[in-house]
Amino acid sequence: MRFVLRILKALALLVVLFVIGDGGWLFVRPPELLRVGDGYAAKIVCSNVFIAGREAEEVLEDDVQAPGNPLLRLVRVSVDRDNGRVTARFLGLFAPSYALYRGAFGCTSVPDGNFEAAANAVPFDVPAGVEVNEALWPEGEGAGDRRDAKIAALLTDARLAGPTMRAIVVVRNGRIVAEAYGPGFSAKTPLIGWSMTKTVNAAIVGRLMLDGKISFDDDDLLAQWKNDGRAKIKVSDLLGMESGLAFNEDYGDVADVTRMLYLDPGMVSLPANAPMDAEPGKRFRYSSGTAVLLSRIWMDRVGNAQAAFSYPGDALFSPLGMTSAVFELDARGTFAGSSYLYATAHDWARFGQFLLQDGVWDGQRLLPEGFVGAMRTPTAASNGRYTQGQAWLAPGGSNAKSGLPEDTFWLTGHDGQSMAIVPSADLVVVRLGLTPSWLGYQPQTLLKAVLGALPQTGAPQQQAVSQQPAQPQP
Repeated sequence: MRFVLRILKALALLVVLFVIGDGGWLFVRPPELLRVGDGYAAKIVCSNVFIAGREAEEVLEDDVQAPGNPLLRLVRVSVDRDNGRVTARFLGLFAPSYALYRGAFGCTSVPDGNFEAAANAVPFDVPAGVEVNEALWPEGEGAGDRRDAKIAALLTDARLAGPTMRAIVVVRNGRIVAEAYGPGFSAKTPLIGWSMTKTVNAAIVGRLMLDGKISFDDDDLLAQWKNDGRAKIKVSDLLGMESGLAFNEDYGDVADVTRMLYLDPGMVSLPANAPMDAEPGKRFRYSSGTAVLLSRIWMDRVGNAQAAFSYPGDALFSPLGMTSAVFELDARGTFAGSSYLYATAHDWARFGQFLLQDGVWDGQRLLPEGFVGAMRTPTAASNGRYTQGQAWLAPGGSNAKSGLPEDTFWLTGHDGQSMAIVPSADLVVVRLGLTPSWLGYQPQTLLKAVLGALPQTGAPQQQAVSQQPAQPQP
C-alpha cells in the first residue's frame, strides 16, 4: 500500500512540475484549440443562461461536456449576471475566452476580450416581455382539440425520438397534432437551430428580393472582390453553396469554421478574404462562411445599420408571430447567419409552416413566387442533396431510399436538429435536441413513422401551396 502511495505522490509531483514548467506558456500563448474550446463553452453557456433561462453548470455539463470531446470536460466557466458576461477557462486557468449578453440580440463570442466594442456594435436593449396569446396555434399558443393520439404515441418511442431529444412538434394541415419534450424542456424553451439558421437567413434574403433590393443574379457583392475572380460570384452561388471559395468545415480541429465562430470577433473577415479554388457554380462545398457572407450582404442592402438590425424581426419574425426568436450577431455586428438562431419549437414550426405555405402567411406573400421552389430544387453540383436556397433535399441519402415522398425537403443542424417539410402531406415535423452525428440518429425514421400514422384524408390546407418546385425568379 505504501508503495502505491509513493507512486501516486510521484505522479502528482510530475503533474505539478509540468504545470509549473508549461503553465507560463499556456498563459502567454495558449494553443488555438484550447481557445476554440473555451470560446465554444462561453458562448453556449451564455446563450442558454440568458436566453433560455437555464443553469450554467447544467449547460456546461449537458451541452458542452457530455457530447464527448475530452478537452471540453476540463473547461470551467463563470457567469457575471450583473454585466451579462461569461468567462471560460481550460482547467479554470488557461486560454480565457468570453461571451457577452446583448439583450434582444442574445449573446456573442468576444474572443478579443473587447467588451466595449462588442457592446457598441449593436443597439443594446432588453427584450420587452411578450404576453402569451391563447389563440389557437399558429395565431397563438393555444393547443386546440386537433391532437392525434396515434402520432403522440410515436413520440414516446425513444428509438424514433432519438437520444437527448429536447422537443418534437408535428404540424398537420396547419395545426399542431402532437408534441413532446425532453426532461427540463418545454414549449417555452428557446432552442438553438444551429445550421437550420442558414435557411432562415436565406428567407431573409428572399424578403429583400420581394422588396427589389437584391436578386439571385447579383454579382460584385463585396468591394474587396471587385478586382479578381470573386467578383463573378452571384447571390445564387452563395445560396446554393457553390461560390468556389475555399472554406474548411471540419469540426474535428481548428478549421475555418471554428476559427470564424470562436477566434474572430468579426466572422465575415475569414470567408470574405478566402481565395477561390473553383469556378462559381461548378462545385458544391458546404460552408458556414457562405451563410455569414449572405448576412453581411443582405445587411448592407437594407440601407442603414439600424434598419438592418431590425430587419429580421420586422420583415419575418413579427409577421409570423415568432415572438421567441433571437437571432444573434458576432462581436462586430454581423448576424451569425450560419448558426445562431434560438427559438421555441413552436416558433421553429411556424417557420416550417411558412415554407410549406410557399412563403405566404395570413394571406400576405412575404417571399417572392418561386423562392420556396428554389429551396426545394436541388443543385447539380451537390448531386441532388442540397438546394438552391440553403436547405437540404435529402441529407444523408435520398428521400426515396428512406421511403419518403419525393417533395420532402429539410432544414438540419449538426447536433441532431431537423425540420422536415412535406408539402404533399401538408406536414411539418420539427425535432430539436443535442444528438451528435456519431450517435447515428436519423430523423428520416421519425418522419416515416409519422407519415405512416397519418389519416388518409386531411382537411384543406390553410394556404395555397405549390405542389411542384418552382424555378427561382431573379
